[in-house]
Amino acid sequence: MTLAHRLFFVSALALWTLLPAVAHAQMNHGKHKAARAELGTSAAFDSQGKLWVATKESTGEGAAGYVVLQYSPDMGKSWSPAVKVQSQPEPISADGENRPKLAFGTKGEIYVAYTKPLSKPYTGEIRFARSVDGGRSFSPLITVHSNRDEITHRFESMIVDTSGRIFIAWIDKRDAEAARAKKEKYAGAAIYYSVSTDQGASFQKDYKLAEHSCECCRIALALNPEGKPVAMWRHVFEPNLRDHALSELNADGNTAPLIRTTFDEWRIDACPHHGPSVAFDHDGRRHQTWFNVKADEGGVFYAATNSKGVLNEPMRLGSAQAEHADVIVTGNTVAIAWKQFDGNASVILAKRSDDAGNTWQDLSIAKTLGNSDQPHLLATPTGPALVWRTQNEGIQIIPFGSKK
Repeated sequence: MTLAHRLFFVSALALWTLLPAVAHAQMNHGKHKAARAELGTSAAFDSQGKLWVATKESTGEGAAGYVVLQYSPDMGKSWSPAVKVQSQPEPISADGENRPKLAFGTKGEIYVAYTKPLSKPYTGEIRFARSVDGGRSFSPLITVHSNRDEITHRFESMIVDTSGRIFIAWIDKRDAEAARAKKEKYAGAAIYYSVSTDQGASFQKDYKLAEHSCECCRIALALNPEGKPVAMWRHVFEPNLRDHALSELNADGNTAPLIRTTFDEWRIDACPHHGPSVAFDHDGRRHQTWFNVKADEGGVFYAATNSKGVLNEPMRLGSAQAEHADVIVTGNTVAIAWKQFDGNASVILAKRSDDAGNTWQDLSIAKTLGNSDQPHLLATPTGPALVWRTQNEGIQIIPFGSKK
């Protein structure tokens, strides 16, 4: 891709992100301009079947605020009062690729993680708190990583394995900063992670998973059929190819072999803010979605591996406006959802397969005229569901198959 193409495409990405807000602003011309809300939301089910969400409650003073939790016993028809995780507000990232994360332990513990921005641009800390009494109270906040330099520790992802161990992975620039101090070149950032083996009371030392990751694309985490955490991220392959890689996260920090998972060979000296999604079926096949540019054409793609572990031919999702796809797998059901601007509104489009990806049903799930979070998918007792927070409609929980 030429430099002109790269500059045009990065500009187009920014425009696509702003289009829904522009449309909303045009419809409300003449009204008082309100601050853009941070809508980043995570959702998860507890062992009793209650749906919990984690969001940011702003104090109205810059980036400071609280992470708040609510639960719904009836798939979003009603919600409990919001509970604050912190005793005092602090800066919280809660937008785009970087939102508060929520997970549950094997004994009902509630785990919350988020990025706390620091004073220097693009710097941060990964913060963590837990509740062992059903969300009535939370432990004092801790910083997950042992490295405390004022650098990038951002874009965390969290998962709990079948043994109850907590894995938190993040994008880290300590190696890039060390290289810069030596006047050496260093492509991108790195992926680090830490593990808690005591239900979040403490975290072990920082483990490096891989060098040369993209700087601001979310990290996808999933459990494989053996119950091991697997990470997929946008990697910087030589000489400067922004494709994707995958590796297991081992609790002892031993690095597993890195596997390349996309082969689009996108050459760009920028980060597109589009991370991947990954899931595994009971046969061990990997299902993945990602955003890339191939042959000068950008788009969102889905592919699965075959029985030999080789990636099948990618399937393009939606139009050139498609972005931020998510994928989940439950049994033989594969569900994919992505956001797309249709010229008037942001819409959530989806595909559902009930035969492990052999045939697909196309669905139009939801739309909004205002700002919105990325779409997220959850497995429910009745099938896949979309979790989508919008500025106008709030948090929507929409089972697949229903149309709106």
